[in-house]
Amino acid sequence: MSAQLIPETEQDLAEAIRAAARPLRIRGGGTRDIGQDVPGEPLSTAALTGVNLYEPGALTLVAHAGTPLAEIEALLASEGQRLPFEPMDHRGLLGTTGTPTIGGVVAANVSGSRRIQVGAARDFTLGVRFVDGTGTVLKNGGRVMKNVTGYDLVKLMAGSWGTLGVMSEVSLKVGAIPETEATLVARGLDVAQAVTALSAALGSPFDVSGAAHLDAAAGGGEGETRIRIEGLAGSVAYRAGRLREDICAGWDLIEGDASAPLWKQVRDVEPFHGKPGHVWRYSVKPSDAPALSNWIALERPGAEFVYDWGGGLVWALVAPGGDLRPDAHNLGEEAIPGHATLVRADSQSRFELIVFEPPKRVEEQIIEGLLQKFDPRRILNHQLMGM
Repeated sequence: MSAQLIPETEQDLAEAIRAAARPLRIRGGGTRDIGQDVPGEPLSTAALTGVNLYEPGALTLVAHAGTPLAEIEALLASEGQRLPFEPMDHRGLLGTTGTPTIGGVVAANVSGSRRIQVGAARDFTLGVRFVDGTGTVLKNGGRVMKNVTGYDLVKLMAGSWGTLGVMSEVSLKVGAIPETEATLVARGLDVAQAVTALSAALGSPFDVSGAAHLDAAAGGGEGETRIRIEGLAGSVAYRAGRLREDICAGWDLIEGDASAPLWKQVRDVEPFHGKPGHVWRYSVKPSDAPALSNWIALERPGAEFVYDWGGGLVWALVAPGGDLRPDAHNLGEEAIPGHATLVRADSQSRFELIVFEPPKRVEEQIIEGLLQKFDPRRILNHQLMGM
């Protein structure tokens, strides 16, 4: 890789893109190898590092896109703060190495179990600076939530996977680390029973921050259902007690430091680590999760499942094969609405199958317009998302 494709400044980044004579493969920390293989010359943001501004009192942080996520989390923790959306670490699931970066987190809109309570990565991204496919430096948003006028490019860039521009800087809203947490755990429930319990907990006034279920294969022999609450110690104790009275009778209570690893396991889909097979990620209505997993199990016997977001996020580990989107083509009138992504597969399958959810016709027109505006030469991660 030539030196000019490891830019050390935003201006270097702009010049590298402007001078590119062929497509570029955008890389952050190299930990999220998802999507179709992208032809082109690698361009790394790894040298764009450093925290430009951190104001704990204002709950605001500004950092270069290549700044390691671990560095940011350590800085926040020193002030009793964190990224509330608890971004996933994909390395164990994908078998990748490298270092997760904050730019990669925003570019992929990576969010963990707490999304059901506080929102996604894009909801905490206040501003971005990026270079588009023409080599133009653009800025949108700022350091407060209501600092966006015109088109909200912040939300557009979050989840764009480097196809519209290469981020050089992000501004984030951060939050306080709660005093304690606790997890209620039930064993032996099937997915329908689990989703019913999780939905009831999420619909309660007890401010649940995690609602997950592991099926028997992923849970070590029997299904395991988990509900997390966080906050001041007295509040957590009260809410855990009420949940056990109203919804979770007989569930085990796991408190404090013993609770956190349970949610790292869910966040990073640890039950699938080191196991062969394809991994699909589905976003559906929680009430559709049982039907979805039943259909997948019929199509691919031996499938394993991890459910997050109360059943709204379904991870499936399956034997390699064809498309596993539960659309009208597969199920006719019984199609399950939602989105599916082939997160892990061999290169040939990623070439033959559609990795990201195909856009609808009206969405295709919008996407084409955006690409024409921001990457008219089609040089930034071209075809990564199948477009």
